[in-house]
Amino acid sequence: MDAAIAQTAGGVTLKMYVAPRASANKVVGLHNGALKIALTAPPVDGAANRALVEFLAKMLGVPKQAVSVVSGEASRQKVALVVGLDAEEVRAKLASA
Repeated sequence: MDAAIAQTAGGVTLKMYVAPRASANKVVGLHNGALKIALTAPPVDGAANRALVEFLAKMLGVPKQAVSVVSGEASRQKVALVVGLDAEEVRAKLASA
């Protein structure tokens, strides 16, 4: 999980592999060095990206405005930026999820 979470000057980046149309929103584990996240939303009209931001914000206990998809909006491979937490806090919250 350490390679998927990195501290940057602007916040914490999360390298993710997103699986849309799942039965539940959850962190599945690792997939090729990225966090695998299952989402119930379909990959249509940005629905999966919005669901990802909401899911991460709720899981990490930050406002939705603190989470943004910075790379891979139209791909399953995405990078999100989380502001307001450091990498250790993100790791701890993801591990307890």
